[in-house]
Amino acid sequence: MSRIENYNEQKLYLLYCIRGVVDTVEEERHHHHHAPRKSYASLGGTSSERLSRQRRSWIIDSFTLEEGYPGPFPYELGKIKVERAYDITFEIFGHGVEEYPQGVLTIDRVSGIISVHKSVDYEDFKALKLKLLASKNDRSLDTQLGIEITILDINDNPPRFQKDLYEVTVREDIAQGAYVLNVLAYDEDKHESPNSTFHYEVESVSPNPPNAEFVVEQSGELSFRGCLEYEAGDTYTVLLVAKDHGEVVSLSSTTTALIHIQDGNNHLPVISGQTGTYTVKEGEIGVVPLRLHVTDGDVEHTPAWKVKYTMEGDKGGNFKIETDPDTNEGILTVVKPMDFEEIAERELLFSVENEIPYYSCIVKERPASGLWVVDSSRGKTSPGGGPEPDSVRVTIEVEDANDPPMFTTLIREAALEENVRIGTYVETVTAVDPDSSHASDFVYKAGYDPGGWLKVDPDTGVITTAKRPDRESPHVVDNIYTAVLHAVDSGEPRMTGTATLLLHVLDQNDNVPKLSVNHTVLCIGDGPTMTNLTALDPDNEPFGGPFTFELLGEVKGKWSVAPSYGHQVNLVKEPIVYSGVHMVEIQISDKQGASAVNLLTVTVCDCTATPYCSRASAATVGFRANSFVFAILVLLITLMLAFFMTCKRDFLSLNMDLKSTLLSSNIEAPGTDCKRLACVQATEDAMEDYNPHLYADEGDDDADTLNELERINICDTGFDYRQLDNLDPRFKELAAICKPRNAQL
Repeated sequence: MSRIENYNEQKLYLLYCIRGVVDTVEEERHHHHHAPRKSYASLGGTSSERLSRQRRSWIIDSFTLEEGYPGPFPYELGKIKVERAYDITFEIFGHGVEEYPQGVLTIDRVSGIISVHKSVDYEDFKALKLKLLASKNDRSLDTQLGIEITILDINDNPPRFQKDLYEVTVREDIAQGAYVLNVLAYDEDKHESPNSTFHYEVESVSPNPPNAEFVVEQSGELSFRGCLEYEAGDTYTVLLVAKDHGEVVSLSSTTTALIHIQDGNNHLPVISGQTGTYTVKEGEIGVVPLRLHVTDGDVEHTPAWKVKYTMEGDKGGNFKIETDPDTNEGILTVVKPMDFEEIAERELLFSVENEIPYYSCIVKERPASGLWVVDSSRGKTSPGGGPEPDSVRVTIEVEDANDPPMFTTLIREAALEENVRIGTYVETVTAVDPDSSHASDFVYKAGYDPGGWLKVDPDTGVITTAKRPDRESPHVVDNIYTAVLHAVDSGEPRMTGTATLLLHVLDQNDNVPKLSVNHTVLCIGDGPTMTNLTALDPDNEPFGGPFTFELLGEVKGKWSVAPSYGHQVNLVKEPIVYSGVHMVEIQISDKQGASAVNLLTVTVCDCTATPYCSRASAATVGFRANSFVFAILVLLITLMLAFFMTCKRDFLSLNMDLKSTLLSSNIEAPGTDCKRLACVQATEDAMEDYNPHLYADEGDDDADTLNELERINICDTGFDYRQLDNLDPRFKELAAICKPRNAQL
């Protein structure tokens, strides 16, 4: 039957299915008391047609259109006939007319014939809903009908896959039946109709695997039966088809699945050879005595090809075996020195296997449905399992070498008091030479002795002192003096053994306390002023502080310390002390009574008149003090020589208290105080610490021939001798040293 004939039958069927009754109620019914007049309009209808009655509005059952009808167009879909005594005109509105999809349907205004002008797609519209209006000649509404035209789906859409290409990588040793990938297709035809129902098929596989078959389930899951083989193909191209179940025609589409096979370990590595010296010199590390060569049938540089080695028999942990990543060779390296006297050779067992477990698969039976029967094995040998890894035994020989002497104790400790006499016994060290085939004679010597304190007997190893040890030496750290001792043999080449001597130096009270500074500055005030003093002693407890401080000389009412005991004290100046540079002697004693006199230079100044007095630098203080003392000394000596030019050989003691102003000077031996004053020198460059000025050069060659000082001429004019009456009494004692025998002060 042709498609057009089929359409004609559908139209006749539709015409018989259209039912409608139009009821016209005249407006004069209630005014003229006439009975209602009824008119029936039908399209081939009978008295058995179902009526659906409303006032002036009737619903007609739906027409039916088949989607995708190819034509020719237009063709008649149906005719609406209304039985009236007067003429009726028809109009339709809705989808397919003036609404999308426009231009599909028209109606003859007079005859009521509905015509179709183009096809409709079911996937766009499942039905076209229209409104039919029947009007009288005076344009008044006679009838209003609702029309629904159903679109009949045809199989015009094949199933379509979501992707044109699927791609996945699987291992060669994956088990049959395992999930590989999942495909998905959809059909836009009417849901749950034969046109939208479809199934999947495997159309083709390239290359064709000799021992495997790909299958796809109705869910779209792709798997295989049998054994995959990388050697048969590293990539399989599977063509998949989705076919629908259309009654007139079956439509289908395809997609491609690329399945990449990752090489599995179905070839065991085999040790094919060995190279190397097979020998190791005693004491060497980092050398390679052996290389193992292997072959493997799997793809190079894949986990199935890469190998790892295991080693047995290395009890001492002297070796390591590594894999060369480029060649797969096994490299044996010495990582711990070997001792010939311990063992002369070492037998090692090497085994080789791949990084991933071994796998094999063999097809035994191929049933029509379900999984195939295969014989597969994985991993190492087990009862009934795969083959053993390849292995080889190798013997490594040790060559004897000259070993250094070995000290019986590598770290030796001893204790010694500081300042002991030279030659004092310290310790004895002992070494042995383990060699059995080389010279075993050796001598002892000091390898590292930073202070040169030690003397080592080359034959006996007895250590004595070569210098007096000093605990305060910079070479002593935390009371320990560290030295390195050597034992040197006579072999070829000479070998040296080493040991460390830790000498604990015991402290003695060989240092006296000292002030941390030897000068300070104080301001004049109405009351006492003070400054802080700190004493230091490098000796350890109990030879150090706290210290006892004592001021010497005539200091009562002038100077004091508070407190007098401790590491730090305050030097207190009383208001009576005048401005100037003062020398204060302080005796400081440690806990054991060892003491020393420290000379402290104190500059006293008026800080209100001199704002920067309290911040004067040490150099400035020293310069001013030295200048002041120098001026007084020059004046006194000049006056003394001018009036008392007697040089006597007898020594007169000068009992003077110059601690607050001058240093004591009576330190020369008798008879050496009368010398020629060639010059008066003053060194002003180093003023930080005060030192007495040099007034005459001692030790001149003609010192013994001079018995009197050169005469100093002082101009008589303008000099008032009465000024000498006001000199300090202490000057008279100084002048008495060289006074004439008949002179009176």
